[in-house]
Amino acid sequence: EGLEDEVLKQAFVQEQAFQCGFCTPGFLVNSYALLKAHPNPDDDTIQDWLQANICRCTGYEGIKRAIHRAIENNKLI
Repeated sequence: EGLEDEVLKQAFVQEQAFQCGFCTPGFLVNSYALLKAHPNPDDDTIQDWLQANICRCTGYEGIKRAIHRAIENNKLI
């Protein structure tokens, strides 16, 4: 059950994108939808999509890095 996209999940772990974990499911699902709709999004597109979720623990930079890492890691597969 849940997302099968291991590349995306691993990228979030590698970039230590979360602190408390409360918002993790929402950001993972949102990021998955983002990458399905925009396989190679620019920073503005990522920022627009991230506005749908709120995290009080991070400045979103780790999440943005994780999305970029997932894109790069997916190219290696």
